[in-house]
Amino acid sequence: MTVETGGVRLDKYIAEHSGLSRSHIQKLIKDEKVLVEGNPAKASQEAVIGEKIVITVPLPTPISVDPEDIPLSIVYEDDDLMVIDKPAGLTVHPAPGHRTGTLVNAILAHCPNLAGIKGSIRPGIVHRLDKDTSGLIMVAKNDAAQLSLSGQIKKRSVQKWYLVLVSGHLSPRNGAIEAPIGRHPKDRKKMAIVSTGREARTVYRVKEYLGNYSFLEVRIETGRTHQIRVHLSSIGYPVVGDAVYGGKTNLLARQFVHAHRLGFRLPVSLQPVEFKSELPPDLQEALGKIRPR
Repeated sequence: MTVETGGVRLDKYIAEHSGLSRSHIQKLIKDEKVLVEGNPAKASQEAVIGEKIVITVPLPTPISVDPEDIPLSIVYEDDDLMVIDKPAGLTVHPAPGHRTGTLVNAILAHCPNLAGIKGSIRPGIVHRLDKDTSGLIMVAKNDAAQLSLSGQIKKRSVQKWYLVLVSGHLSPRNGAIEAPIGRHPKDRKKMAIVSTGREARTVYRVKEYLGNYSFLEVRIETGRTHQIRVHLSSIGYPVVGDAVYGGKTNLLARQFVHAHRLGFRLPVSLQPVEFKSELPPDLQEALGKIRPR
């Protein structure tokens, strides 16, 4: 590619014009797979108008994840993607030492060709849900769809809404939380608000006050790890059932977070679509315990 607009970091420029993630680009730069005018690039160097950039993306390595016949609740499916209503307790993608029983294992059984997407152990996964978060997740079925959906997420045009129950009366009823999120400085398994973290923004609306709880509709404009849980806990309203960030309860056995609305554009037609998922029984039961009769 040839740089058409300068004045920004090289890795940022490439991310905005290639469909590759910025972290992927930074790795390619580190491995000297990105050349600027024939010379190995640096992530922090400035993109200069007219310079020629050559990116070499290595061929994908075969994945070692086996298909498994795990039931899927498919809300929508076409040749390019699926929208799945994920149950709580199902991990999205395999990790070292945990390569079975995941959503990826299930979708590989349903759609074997997904194994060819980027040769990753996360074929087709363009965004994530925590293991104990239920609700809607979209899965690309080919490289073109993956690039399109990932691009929409980067541009923040994908609408992701969640239903969340927190402890306390959240005030004001409508608001936004803006605070950078990164790894916890002392506990690497947790996330935290840290000055060196990545930009994160969460918008919320109180749907209902129930006793000493607030039932919220939450939209995330960024997709940081544990974003909803970290942001709400940071302002003193932890998610009910979230033992990691201070919301322990006897109401239910997992965190009260449900991805209930998902809106985006179909990769080929660019037609806007929106899908909804109702609260699963365990979360409905928790609300029933605290709702005035």
